[in-house]
Amino acid sequence: MPQLILDTIIEAPLSVVFDLARSIDLHMYSTRKTGEKAIDGVTTGLIEAGQQVRWRARHLGVKQTLTVQITAMEKPHFFEDRMTQGMFHSMDHQHIFKELEHGKVLMRDVFNFKAPLGVLGRLAEWLFLTRYMLRFLEERNQVIKEVAESGKYRLYLPV
Repeated sequence: MPQLILDTIIEAPLSVVFDLARSIDLHMYSTRKTGEKAIDGVTTGLIEAGQQVRWRARHLGVKQTLTVQITAMEKPHFFEDRMTQGMFHSMDHQHIFKELEHGKVLMRDVFNFKAPLGVLGRLAEWLFLTRYMLRFLEERNQVIKEVAESGKYRLYLPV
């Protein structure tokens, strides 16, 4: 099972970074290239522990839906989402936040996934899927960083 670990340093308050990472609205903005749209469950605002969201998007040319549930949350340091329905055989995503010196936050993503289809899925993971998922997370995190550091986070977070 591939595991992606991605660290992003963001100059913003811890609570802002944490909330942006669980903002449904910012997620849709950050994934506009794939047309991700929340279609069921929590479809706007901040997702909380125990809640779920169903996404519709186009990835690798294929329209698909994916449902994830927030299975754990320790504000403002950690939350985890797990796929409950979708194309992957399995998928879980841990979001870890650590306050650093000088007003910086380390946002760490630990993303585990397993493709369907047995040996063919493993081949897809090796050939392209792991790189695709890493780029997807990097692009999303760059948007979170830009929004948090620019002050535009007020557009996505409740006052």
